[in-house]
Amino acid sequence: MARQKVIELLAVDIYQGDSLILSNINLEVEEGEFVFVTGKVGTGKSSLIKTLNAELPLTKGFGVVTGFELNGIKHKETALLRRQLGVVFQDSRLLPDRSVYENLAFVLKATGWKKKQDISLRIEQVLHQVGMTSKKDKMPHQLSGGEQQRIVIARAMLNDPPIILADEPTGNLDPETSTEILNLFIELNKEGKTVMMATHDIAAIASKPARTLICTNGGIKDSSTDTIMLDFEKVFGSD
Repeated sequence: MARQKVIELLAVDIYQGDSLILSNINLEVEEGEFVFVTGKVGTGKSSLIKTLNAELPLTKGFGVVTGFELNGIKHKETALLRRQLGVVFQDSRLLPDRSVYENLAFVLKATGWKKKQDISLRIEQVLHQVGMTSKKDKMPHQLSGGEQQRIVIARAMLNDPPIILADEPTGNLDPETSTEILNLFIELNKEGKTVMMATHDIAAIASKPARTLICTNGGIKDSSTDTIMLDFEKVFGSD
């Protein structure tokens, strides 16, 4: 039985302001896939993630994510789309004046959760999932970089989204912590989540055989359809 397509882009151009970043992109991602997105700085990795999240408007081509058409998407639909996406950024973007618990409760309340008991139970569940149950009363500045990123992943999981979009989630972390964070994404993928991870982390890509998209020369090469060798010197060479 064929898996459902959860991301589909057809002849898409991606812009940052007036600058064309990626052109004529055709991409399909099925539910349950693990996909790396890599390439040099400025080649479009983050722009692709932001387009899928409707942070960047899609003005040319056709795009659908979890049933939501990206072209001309309305504000209300954008909010509904983002509940289907767990987005993890390189910088944690945690609210600095609130505890871990309060950061997570804020997101749940903003997305319609009402009952304190339900909120408390869900927070306990996601913190357990990322191994951070003991940190719920800590402030963000009291956490290490790796711990903060675990909390961000927990936050992304609060509404049990089918897709995880991660933009350089290990970019500021040491190699050991990066491996731990990658393993979290691998576990989420094993549980059925579709994971798309933009990264410069050569070790991550080497350690986890997976479909890989390389942003290069204004386009995307796809290991599932193109015969590509991951020549890291070419991909990550001087920018």
